[in-house]
Amino acid sequence: MSIRFHVVARTLLFFIFSCLFSFASADDRAAQKAVLVTGATSGIGLRITEELADNGYFVYAGARKQKDMDRLNAMDNVEAIRLDVTVQDDIDAAVARIRAGGHGLYGLVNNAGVFIGGPITEVSVEETQWLFDVNVFGVYRVTQAFAPLIIEQKGRITTIGSISGIGSDMFFSQYSMSKHAMEAFTDSLAREMARFDVDVSVIEPGNYDSKIVATAYERMIDKGYIEEGSPYAEDLQKFMEWPADRSIYKAPDEVAAAAMHALFDEHPLRRYMVVPAEGEARWVIGTAIEELAQLNRWQAYSYTREELIAMLDAAMVRQAPQH
Repeated sequence: MSIRFHVVARTLLFFIFSCLFSFASADDRAAQKAVLVTGATSGIGLRITEELADNGYFVYAGARKQKDMDRLNAMDNVEAIRLDVTVQDDIDAAVARIRAGGHGLYGLVNNAGVFIGGPITEVSVEETQWLFDVNVFGVYRVTQAFAPLIIEQKGRITTIGSISGIGSDMFFSQYSMSKHAMEAFTDSLAREMARFDVDVSVIEPGNYDSKIVATAYERMIDKGYIEEGSPYAEDLQKFMEWPADRSIYKAPDEVAAAAMHALFDEHPLRRYMVVPAEGEARWVIGTAIEELAQLNRWQAYSYTREELIAMLDAAMVRQAPQH
């Protein structure tokens, strides 16, 4: 045989094996469920990213800074993606990149969020709008953009809310308002996505280790939240002494476990309250009961204690574990 024949034969074999490998790789990518986690650089977002990747899922990890992206890209099963949830161009580029990536998108974890606190009469509208742009409109933008990809795979959407979305306290109005919005967002989205077999949930964590408070305090100090002569000055000083170092709290492993359940369990829940201590659970449930009692008091059709208990019993039956 001629040298030319051997060259042609080797080239043909290389082409065939390359195609086979390419097809196999494409099949592998399609079979590996992918999840987008926004705000994946630290705290809850990072822990969810780690848990997903360790369990063999492919994670698109949203980040804004290159150094964070480099760190995330060093992890197995993780591809960092530049994503500022307040920038529509970032979101559009992320959609295009994920659609071209071959995995599709099975799950979305809306985790990116910020915190500020202070008196309603003193925190500016501009600061509150900034918080809402991340915590509310960021979730809205990202969900709207990625919903078609998730619908294609009949996947899951879960949002990180907060127990502060159930009840609030002095100086928490801005953050609590944004997280309370996620409660309504989840209920409406769940009804709208049901026709596509897409399950929707919200996770309400309590106090876990994260950087959200330290970052918030830096911003609050820079912006001069404690005004000279403020009637709240003493209370604000005490508020600012609330631990910014969240390492005193538990790592958010339980939050990550809730996210895994929401994303992959056969019977996902609508709501996951995840708290590290019984006292926090008592506060949340007690707050919800107090609100129920307030709603029942001043209306034309107030229910008796027995009727309320019957409603509670029926709700608990509906929420009983499914097997």
